[in-house]
Amino acid sequence: MATTRHGGTIASLAREGGVGVETVRYYQRRGLLRTPDKPVGVRRYDAEDVRRLKFIRAAQAAGFTLEQIGELLALDASQDHARAKALARERIGALDDKIAELQAARQALSRLADACGATAGPCPIITAFEAT
Repeated sequence: MATTRHGGTIASLAREGGVGVETVRYYQRRGLLRTPDKPVGVRRYDAEDVRRLKFIRAAQAAGFTLEQIGELLALDASQDHARAKALARERIGALDDKIAELQAARQALSRLADACGATAGPCPIITAFEAT
């Protein structure tokens, strides 16, 4: 993080955050990242910008939308821990629903795979997907 400690460029911020420069600009347009002043022709980013960018990426990986991430960032500034916790609980519920959906899909596909080749006739896997 040496480059950002002393004011790194947008390219160094993007590199340290594991994204492209256009992603940084997109986050700026969405109000998730600040756009620093350009006192000497080049914008400079600091360690706080890197921290915030990494937070955005981690929150996205957890399935939060950009709108929810914006809300979480605002809640952090206001220290509204109760609302942040509620958002996290909502996300956990959505993840639980998705996990249950994926487990059901896995079980159904497993049954189809087990039935495939067990009898003569059309493949149950192909037949099942054609019916949908």
